[in-house]
Amino acid sequence: MVLVVASAGAVACEPPRTDSARASGSAAPGAADTAAPKGGGGQPARYAPQVVEHARAAGIDPQLLMAILHNESYKPHDSALERAWQKVKPDSAFGIANMHKAAFDEAKQGRDFADRDWQDLPDDPDLAIEAAAWHLHDLAAQLPANWPGALTRNELLALGYNTGAGNMLAFARGVKPGSQASSYLDRLHDNWTKSGREVRS
Repeated sequence: MVLVVASAGAVACEPPRTDSARASGSAAPGAADTAAPKGGGGQPARYAPQVVEHARAAGIDPQLLMAILHNESYKPHDSALERAWQKVKPDSAFGIANMHKAAFDEAKQGRDFADRDWQDLPDDPDLAIEAAAWHLHDLAAQLPANWPGALTRNELLALGYNTGAGNMLAFARGVKPGSQASSYLDRLHDNWTKSGREVRS
C-alpha cells in the first residue's frame, strides 16, 4: 500500500464507471502463469479459492479483493527479496497484498490469526489474503451509510486500502483523489473484469 494524500481544494469526483462500463473495459487475462517464487507470487488468480473463502468470511466482495491483489502484484513477491528490502526500508509492505505492519496489527485484533506476526506475511499467502480481507472489512465499517461523493463502495474501499481510512472518508465526502490514488483506481477498473472471472471460476 502507498499512502497518498488527497489533493487539496478539489471538491468533485469524476462519475464512477458503471458495471457495464467496467465489463467492456480493456482488462485482459494476465500472462501465462509462471512458477511462483517462495512465499507466493506469480498471478493472483492462483489464490482464487482463498480469496473467495476469506472475502466471504469478512463480508467483502471477492471480486474487489482479487482486483486489489492484482493491483498489488506490481512487484515480485519473493520472501527473501521482501525481507532484504525491509532492511533498507523498514516501513515497507509485506506479502502478496502489500500490507504494512500497522495495518496488519490492526486487522488481526480479535481475529483467528491474532497470534500471527506481520513477518509471517511473505511466506504465507493465505494469511496475507485473510488479513487483507479483514482490513477491508474494517475500512467498510468506517464508511457512513450514505455519502455525497460519486465513488462506489468498492471504489472507496480500494482507495482506503491504498491511501488509508482518512483519505477514504475524504473521498466519500467528495474530495477528488490525487494523481496516485486515481492511478490506483484506474488499475482497479482495468483488473475488475478478469478478477470477476477468476473468483467465479
